Amino acid sequence: MRVISGIYKRRRFDVPHSFKARPTTDFAKENLFNVLTSNYFDFEESRVHALDLFAGTGSISIELVSRGCEQVISVEKDRDHYTFICKVMREVKTDKCLPIRGDVFKYIQNCQKQFDFIFADPPYELPNLETIPDLIFENNLLLENGLFILEHGKKNSFESHSHFIERRVYGSVNFSFFQ
Repeated sequence: MRVISGIYKRRRFDVPHSFKARPTTDFAKENLFNVLTSNYFDFEESRVHALDLFAGTGSISIELVSRGCEQVISVEKDRDHYTFICKVMREVKTDKCLPIRGDVFKYIQNCQKQFDFIFADPPYELPNLETIPDLIFENNLLLENGLFILEHGKKNSFESHSHFIERRVYGSVNFSFFQ
């Protein structure tokens, strides 16, 4: 896993081969962050509070911290993945990331905080994947003018969702943007 940009640029973290997570590819992650910094956020100049759901290896979380996010909450259910995220954040000596080990759906229902940026990368075959955008907006997790991005496979389409604004495709990785 490689950090693309920011204060930890070019840092690499060895993800154990036993992990079940499918990290966002470097190609997709680099293109996504190019779009974000060109069109949506200046992570270094604004006090962005972010939420990384289904955080997996923490690839998106460390990228957000590296680029200057004020705070990143990473929610991951798997014990080993959660431990890895904690290890990465200790290695870079940051207190900007708060890893939480727990079920994403329970977290969404109980969260009392709002975020500037929410990223969700659920398993592509997750049975309830199509409900995630509704849950984010029903539970009022996104600040006004905030951005929610859902990573998903090609068989899902969210273009008819009332908060959908655009879709970006990088190889087999699809990002749906919501506001």
